[in-house]
Amino acid sequence: MKLTSLAKIDKAARKGRADSLRLGVGLVFVVLIMLYTGLTHGATGPHAIMLVAAGMIGGYMAMNIGANDVANNVGPAVGSRAITMAGALLIAAVFEAAGALIAGGDVVATIQKGIIRADAIAGTDRFIWLMTAALLAASVWLNIATALGAPVSTTHSIVGAVLGAGLAAGGVQAANWGQLGEIAASWVVSPLLGGLVAAGFLYWIKHTITWRGDMVDAARRMVPLLIGLMAGAFTSYLVLKGLNRVWKTGFVQALLIGAVLGVLAWRLARSWVAHRTATMLNTKAAINELFTLPLVCAAALLSFAHGANDVANAVGPLAAVAEAVRSGQVGAKAAIPAWVMVVGAVGISLGLLLYGPRLIRKVGSEITELDQMRAFCIAMSAAVTVIVASQLGLPVSSTHIAVGGVFGVGFLREYLKRRHADALDFIRLHHLGEDREVVEAFLAEFSAASLERKREMLAQLKAHRAPAELSAQERKRLRKVYRQQLVKRSELLKIAAAWVVTVPATALLAALGYYAIFGMVNA
Repeated sequence: MKLTSLAKIDKAARKGRADSLRLGVGLVFVVLIMLYTGLTHGATGPHAIMLVAAGMIGGYMAMNIGANDVANNVGPAVGSRAITMAGALLIAAVFEAAGALIAGGDVVATIQKGIIRADAIAGTDRFIWLMTAALLAASVWLNIATALGAPVSTTHSIVGAVLGAGLAAGGVQAANWGQLGEIAASWVVSPLLGGLVAAGFLYWIKHTITWRGDMVDAARRMVPLLIGLMAGAFTSYLVLKGLNRVWKTGFVQALLIGAVLGVLAWRLARSWVAHRTATMLNTKAAINELFTLPLVCAAALLSFAHGANDVANAVGPLAAVAEAVRSGQVGAKAAIPAWVMVVGAVGISLGLLLYGPRLIRKVGSEITELDQMRAFCIAMSAAVTVIVASQLGLPVSSTHIAVGGVFGVGFLREYLKRRHADALDFIRLHHLGEDREVVEAFLAEFSAASLERKREMLAQLKAHRAPAELSAQERKRLRKVYRQQLVKRSELLKIAAAWVVTVPATALLAALGYYAIFGMVNA
């Protein structure tokens, strides 16, 4: 047997062992939940069985959230090489768990987003079956999306699942169709806002720093301001969304707290940036390094806020089942027992460590190329968009915002590349007939010039030189605009399709799951 064949077999075997190890660790976690819920809770009969099943499915759901949704928080930082994959996994796992345990709250809504009216569900048993079916359906869909490499909204997954199981349990009248309209609107609002905000920040950075002749001097003035804005935005974001379950504040108060910490961060950043730029080269690569530390902080803060908010997607239905089993009643709110919160926190972190790298690479490097500046803009869009949308009452998804931000910076780069190519073609058109060395020298000067100098050079050409008269074919040959696609269109279509399908897919799976449970219990 050839050595190359042996190497392929050994590589396949190593991959198989790694997959088996990940699967084994996940199964151990689910089995531990089964043992705990079965041995420590006094429920008996069908309710005991449903509680054990819901606990196991809740752990499975939490792992799938970690595998899929957390990528949006750390993917851009990894893709820009601001942090390694191992470092990102460690930071995200710790801060996700911390956010869930510290700020996850002690009460959760039993019906996410009010999509189903609780009074339309007849009896505690049906409610327990509904929540268990919804939890299973959302988990399975997240698992499928992760396997396909599509980052989807876990909130939409559980909402669609609750809708489907609720329709199966209570009929068409059980649904709150107005709320479903808001969810559908967020499919469009979230990525568009995220993309526009991220692209706006990137254009601002280019206009004020990287398009300047002295980039280092521009960075000394602008980077501290950007860091201050980031600190203020993330503080307000955490107060509004990350700590809202344990510390209720108003919008204006959150902005004031953010403003105070933002000014403090700006003052501290001024001395830090001045020290870093003292011997810095006047290159874009050197300027990029100034955004590394802010990106690491952003990844940690986004993970904390995500753990505090999205842990409810994993443990909300489980907490609702536990409360219904304990009290025998269906309520609009359910207390979250400590063991349920631990299941959510540990499950999210475990799923991230075991299966998160695939989606992290997808978001960070397989949609468009990211550097630290672009990743910084995506992180800023995640915080700013949520703040603005909250005040305007617009329905948004953090997953859609982050992925929309990735596409936003990618499409802006395409647009700017095309503009630059147009300018180069214009220069060549006005230098027809001149020596090649003269043309190349002018092009080199143009490429290295600041934005203001570029405008002057183009204005001089327009004022003193008229373009030669060319045939249509000659003009077409000269104007071969650089139209390299910097964003993968296939990824755009795949992710958009997954977003649109999420709610109906989970609704169908949950309805089938509910009927299966109903059939087994009443067989």
